[in-house]
Amino acid sequence: MSDTGNTHGTYQRLIDLLDAAGTAYRLIDHTPEGATEEVSALRGHPVSSAAKCIILRVKTDRRTTRHVLAVVPGDRRVDLDAVRGLYGARYAGFTDAQTAERLAGSVPGTVLPFSFDEEMELVADPAVVAVPELYFNAARLDRSLCLAGADYAELAGPRVAPIAV
Repeated sequence: MSDTGNTHGTYQRLIDLLDAAGTAYRLIDHTPEGATEEVSALRGHPVSSAAKCIILRVKTDRRTTRHVLAVVPGDRRVDLDAVRGLYGARYAGFTDAQTAERLAGSVPGTVLPFSFDEEMELVADPAVVAVPELYFNAARLDRSLCLAGADYAELAGPRVAPIAV
């Protein structure tokens, strides 16, 4: 997926959503970077204030697979056992890159903590919505966005559950 393909549409969809809701946010331009620790340093904030977004495949039974966008603080990892328990699933693991890009509408390192695809459920750890300022790449490697954790929770409407270790 190129930066000029669906990624641009995903970025614009986010900006349109924020503007339509009247949500306060800041855009931060920086050198292209997708790794949470490195991009947090470029943006000048603690890694714990970053949203780490991981797309998971959750198998609830032999025939049913769900896709879950798990959002955890940047200094933590997704607790796959917690996600499996949350869904009463047999399996929870990382989805393949092609499916992740299709569902997210962006490349790895730029996945938004928002789901714009009805096939992908959104779950955020309570620490994500509790931060005063939440930072994440805005569907681009060279631009990030900052908004209040409470505004994120209101706008994105994630299922909030402890899913980080």
